[in-house]
Amino acid sequence: MKKIVITAVMAFLGVAAFAQPKFAHVNYAELVQLCPEADSARTTMTASSNEAQATYQAMVEEFNAKYEEYQSKAGTWTTSIRQTKEQELTDIQQRIQQFSQNVDVELQQQQQQLMAPIYEKALNAVKDLAKAGGYIYVFDVNSLLYYDAAQSTDLTPEARKVLNIPEGRTLESLQAELQAQAQQTQAATAQ
Repeated sequence: MKKIVITAVMAFLGVAAFAQPKFAHVNYAELVQLCPEADSARTTMTASSNEAQATYQAMVEEFNAKYEEYQSKAGTWTTSIRQTKEQELTDIQQRIQQFSQNVDVELQQQQQQLMAPIYEKALNAVKDLAKAGGYIYVFDVNSLLYYDAAQSTDLTPEARKVLNIPEGRTLESLQAELQAQAQQTQAATAQ
């Protein structure tokens, strides 16, 4: 009986030694940022941000014009007119402050709404690749302190294909694109 138990344990350990768990890693941030849908989300966010900035700037210009008028004419106004104009300036300042707070929250919510499906799509692609490859764990390289690339499979290239990310596109090229767009926007605004 002992021989049967020992033989069974040895057989199990022999099989277990060959059935090593498979590990993989992925650059999740790269997948999300380079996904073609992220370009569309960034375009929408930029348009919303530009519109908010233009509205804010118009409000500030209105305040500045009324403040200049107040400074130049306050000495000639009656107390009643001066108090009314001061209240008007205070009201405009409060509207500007309220607008700024509200628009920041709304832009953050919009970004979350636009990016949520992209995060989900990237996560599902990684999950599908992991299941198909028989991987037990898939780690995000951006949140690991250390990993041995020789003992872990990089699923990022396969996930890039699944997500239709162009082969030559990198985070660096994306950053260059975004900087060029920002410079064009600044140049257009300066004119």
